[in-house]
Amino acid sequence: MLVGAGRTRTAHKLRCATASMLDAFVQENRAEIIARAKVRVASRQCPTPEATELTKGLPIFLEQLCDALRRAKSTDAVDHEQIGETAGRHGLALFRMGLSIGQVVHDYGDICQTITELVVEQNAVVSAEEFRTLNLCLDDAIAEAVTEYARQRERAHVLRGSLNTAMLSFESIKSGRVAAGGSTGVVHARSLNALRELIDRSLVDVRLDSGKERHDCISVADLIGELETAASIQAQARGLRFTLASVDATVTVEGDRQILAATVSNLLQNAFKFTRKHSNVSLTVVATADRVLFEVEDECGGLPEGRAEDLFLPFQQRGSDRSGLGLGLAICLKAAKVSGGDLRVRNLPGAGCVFTLDLPRKRTPSSSS
Repeated sequence: MLVGAGRTRTAHKLRCATASMLDAFVQENRAEIIARAKVRVASRQCPTPEATELTKGLPIFLEQLCDALRRAKSTDAVDHEQIGETAGRHGLALFRMGLSIGQVVHDYGDICQTITELVVEQNAVVSAEEFRTLNLCLDDAIAEAVTEYARQRERAHVLRGSLNTAMLSFESIKSGRVAAGGSTGVVHARSLNALRELIDRSLVDVRLDSGKERHDCISVADLIGELETAASIQAQARGLRFTLASVDATVTVEGDRQILAATVSNLLQNAFKFTRKHSNVSLTVVATADRVLFEVEDECGGLPEGRAEDLFLPFQQRGSDRSGLGLGLAICLKAAKVSGGDLRVRNLPGAGCVFTLDLPRKRTPSSSS
């Protein structure tokens, strides 16, 4: 046992040392790497290089790889999760710069190729393990940055589409050519609802990623009361029945009010979207001594066997309605975790689904007496 443990520690030290050597090499040659990568990118025919890509994009790519290599110093493996998180942030930055996905992928590769060439030129001692670490970091970085980039681009596409539809339908109604209560009015209302849903999800997503959520004592009855009117209107617009069970006024939870309100609202919107017409969606709150369960039940017909947990993955959608981004449930799960709880789904074969937001109950002096 001691011999095995000793070998493990030795292997760990060797991996950390190789990662440290490569990290040091990149840091020492940072300016040269960026300069050479700029030349490589500028000479590229397709996709066409841009000034922002050269001045801002390349330094971001290199810094991300350096971050990954530095983290490899203190671990016995590449930290895929951490690389994914930083790559996601960089993907958002790249989207805001206006770079294309093709530019993102090519620029990561150009940085890596430049490092390799410089190592060869300087006859630097770089092991196969170091190059493997670099390639793993590169692979994770490209995958996550591209995923986040695509997510932001699709979000912008949906936002523009809904906004354009709302503007066109409003102009038709304002001109007097059509009645507000007709089909055009339905399209207009649907577009505004889509805009509100997207904005709500975006705000919550940003709030979660910033780590600046608030922690207040929230009355569950008040929270549900705020959502009831909007939910009833949405259900009516889709030809559905919405039922809401009463909630004990003494039941409270702790968390960020905006995040929790948006989470429950997203669960309801998801239910309205996939429930069959003329059927029912219900919201029930079950409170125990230490937990509060928000249960949203729909009548979507049930889920395919073994697919329930896939719904919480980003970009996953169910049913024939493919409008939206498929991000609502992923954001809800993230919000539940941040709030100290969990989000589950229970399949009712042939009938529907029950989504349960499970949160800790906050005990107040009046409720504990």
